[in-house]
Amino acid sequence: MNKNKQAFATRAIHSSYDAQTHQGSLVPPVYMTSTFEFENVEQDAARFAGEQPGHFYTRISNPTQELLEQRIADLEDGEAALATASGMGAITAAIWTLVSAGDHIIADKTLYGCTFAYMQHGLSRFGVQISFVDCTDLDAIKAALTSRTRAVYFETPVNPNMRIMDIAAISALVHDHNSDIKVIVDNTYCTPALQQPLKMGADLVVHSATKYLGGHGDLVAGVVVGNQALIDQIRLVGLKDMTGAVIAPMTAFLILRGLKTLSLRMERHCQNAQQLAEMLQKQPQVETVYYPGLSDSPHHALANQQMSLPGGMIAFELKGGLEAGIRFMNQLQLIKRAVSLGDAETLCQHPASMTHSTYTPEERAAHGISEGLVRLSAGLEDVVDIAADILQALYAV
Repeated sequence: MNKNKQAFATRAIHSSYDAQTHQGSLVPPVYMTSTFEFENVEQDAARFAGEQPGHFYTRISNPTQELLEQRIADLEDGEAALATASGMGAITAAIWTLVSAGDHIIADKTLYGCTFAYMQHGLSRFGVQISFVDCTDLDAIKAALTSRTRAVYFETPVNPNMRIMDIAAISALVHDHNSDIKVIVDNTYCTPALQQPLKMGADLVVHSATKYLGGHGDLVAGVVVGNQALIDQIRLVGLKDMTGAVIAPMTAFLILRGLKTLSLRMERHCQNAQQLAEMLQKQPQVETVYYPGLSDSPHHALANQQMSLPGGMIAFELKGGLEAGIRFMNQLQLIKRAVSLGDAETLCQHPASMTHSTYTPEERAAHGISEGLVRLSAGLEDVVDIAADILQALYAV
């Protein structure tokens, strides 16, 4: 059967692997080796020169990593992928490959805290100009484009306040201005199970594979997906020379295992999140709920257009702001107070003091992250139990 005619869940289990080429092993083997033997010096030279496919050092590639990359590329509808040691490894490897001193990047005004810190406080030290704009406003993006713009970067949905960008419209606008500008989408919140930005015109997709792709809170990894030529460049420049953010073979194996249940897990995450968001909306202690699956969300129509399901992440504000949010979080019993997301466990965190503490209070205000915002990653527990814990914590507030 042609793999392109198979469903997503089937490809997440079977894509790019033939057990008969590995002595019939149903589960792909883990290649725990740092280096690889050559048949002769000529083969050695050809592989180092990139003239012959094959592995020569696990800092560059590894058979276990290669299988993961092929499978992720298939699921994202990309030509190629590069797996890295963390989500930030994927982001930085990609961007260091694309920019030089004097170049310009447009980024959405709200980003994951470490991504923001890398751009605002990191890249700017090396002469790369960053313009933070509201990427829901196409006119704002158009006004920010310059002859030195090399990339437009955004998340959708946005971490942590759940804004949603129109991937197709942004990609068309940017490429009409200059087809060489790379549109980069952080697809961590959705995964390819819910959203495939490359199909909508984006050039690169990045993931923190730590989250839903791994799915069990037991690894740290990242992925970047795009066309073959660009991924090859990121592997040999951004990964090999600039960051060294090399994924371990065992980590790649664990993500492959996680992918087998990705489709099922995402359905349950989304189902639980939808019910919890609807419940939160009805509580008198809750000021605002941010979730694209709610019919009154300003992003509901766009989410329905480009996402197959509205995701497993919820953000909300309590009446009483920061103090109420802290009291709520401290009262939780089943739900875990922890950063990260996409785990089997439901996780709750306070962005201003945790994931987005790299912003100053003034920066958070300017970038749309309120001091009282609470972020919830809906887990895989029975939704009745999650809801009961939320309600008892709300009553305490």
